[in-house]
Amino acid sequence: MIKASVLYPNGDGTTFDHDYYKATHVPMCVAAWNPIKAEIDKGLDGQPNAAAVHLYFDSMEAMGAAMASPKTAEIMADVANYTNITPVMQISEVVS
Repeated sequence: MIKASVLYPNGDGTTFDHDYYKATHVPMCVAAWNPIKAEIDKGLDGQPNAAAVHLYFDSMEAMGAAMASPKTAEIMADVANYTNITPVMQISEVVS
């Protein structure tokens, strides 16, 4: 199983609208990419990340096909609607 994590690092002057992220952005991602599962993290005060989402796929091929969706450009453009943070992506193999 493959996990695609998108992390939003905290920093001076960063903003993040958790309500919009949960109600609008992540559902948009799920509808476009059809992952097995999606989990949202809300970073607690003092943590290095304001938020993260973890999207699970059966394989690298499934994740690649999802990211190739024509809706990916719309999803990327939506980032400005909830944060001024440049997201960082981590791709991992789930081993247990």
